[in-house]
Amino acid sequence: MGRPTVRDIAKEAGVSLATVDRVLNARPGVREKSVRLVQEAVEKLGYVRDVSAANLAKRKEYRFAFVLPDSKGQFVETIRATLDDTRMLPGPDRMSIEAILAPTSDPNATVRILSRLDAEGFDGVAIMCPETPQVRDAVLRLKQAGLAVVALVSDLPSSPRDHFIGVDNIAAGRTAGALMGRFLFEKPGKVLVISGSLQSRDSIERRFGFDDLLAERYNAITVLPSIESREDSHRLVSIVRQAMAAQSDIIGVYSIGGGNAAILDALRASGRIGRCTVIMHELTPVTRAALEADEVDVVIMQNVGHLIRSSIRVLRAYCDKTDIIASQEKIRIEIVMRENLVAV
Repeated sequence: MGRPTVRDIAKEAGVSLATVDRVLNARPGVREKSVRLVQEAVEKLGYVRDVSAANLAKRKEYRFAFVLPDSKGQFVETIRATLDDTRMLPGPDRMSIEAILAPTSDPNATVRILSRLDAEGFDGVAIMCPETPQVRDAVLRLKQAGLAVVALVSDLPSSPRDHFIGVDNIAAGRTAGALMGRFLFEKPGKVLVISGSLQSRDSIERRFGFDDLLAERYNAITVLPSIESREDSHRLVSIVRQAMAAQSDIIGVYSIGGGNAAILDALRASGRIGRCTVIMHELTPVTRAALEADEVDVVIMQNVGHLIRSSIRVLRAYCDKTDIIASQEKIRIEIVMRENLVAV
C-alpha cells in the first residue's frame, strides 16, 4: 500500500475532504467530533503531511527577514554572502529572504527596525544583535504580531524568541581556554582578551567560559580585563599596541570576536606576532591567511552555511507548526589549525 492520502483519511473518518483540510490546517469551524475522527484516522493510517507540497499547491511563499549588524567585519559579510547564495538555490519551497542591516553603534535603531516588521510583510525573522531591554520588548511585539523569531549567533534568552541558532558560546569559550592552557603548557604569564563588544551575549558567554576553564586548570595564567574595540579599528590597534608595549609578559591573545584584522596589525606592529599564542573565532579570509602564515594558532568556528540553513528550517517549522529535528539544527564547534585548514 502507498502512502495514505487526505482522501484515505476522509474515507476512514467518514467526513468530507473539506473537513479534513480544515482539521489538518487547524482552521476553525469544525465540530469537535469531526476533529476527533480525523485525528484518529491520521493516527491509524500513519499519515504524514507533506508541508512543502501543500504549500506549493497553495502557492504559499515564506517571507523571512534577517536583521544583521551593519558591521564591516568579515564574519557578518560571510553571513550576508551566504544569504545571497541561499536565495539562488532551487527548492520545493517558495521563499523570499531580506537582509536588513542595523547600526551596531545605535541599539535604538535596531529596535526601530524590529518595530517596523509585521505579519503583513514577513512570516519570521532571524535577529543578530545585543540583548537589551528594548530588544526584548521588540521581540515580544513581533511574537504578538504572529511572527516566528530566532536569535542568530548571539542568543536573546531573556526574550520570548522561539529558538537560538548558534554554537554553545560558553562551551566555545571553554574550548578556547583549554587550548590556550595546553599551548602555553603551564608557562606563567598574562593573556590579553579582546572583544568587539561585551554587550553581545556571545561575547559575554565566551569570556565567562574562557575564564572559568583557566581558573579550573591553569592557575599560572593571569587573564587580563577585556579590551573592547567598539567597532573602531584605529582605536583597537592603538590600545593593543599600548598593552603589548606596557606588559612584556603577555604570552597569549584571545580574540572573542570582531576586529581580527586590526588585532593582527597591532601584533605585527608590536613585534609580538609569532611570540604569543593567538586564538580567534570564525574562519574568514583574514583568519585563514593568518593561519596559513602561522600568525594565529587556532580558529574556533561555526559553519555559516549551517547557520543560515538551520535558521530557515527552524523559522519554516514554526510557521508550519511542525517538529524541529534537534540533532539536525545543532551547530557544532569546529577547531581549525594550519594543519587541517585544507579540509575546511
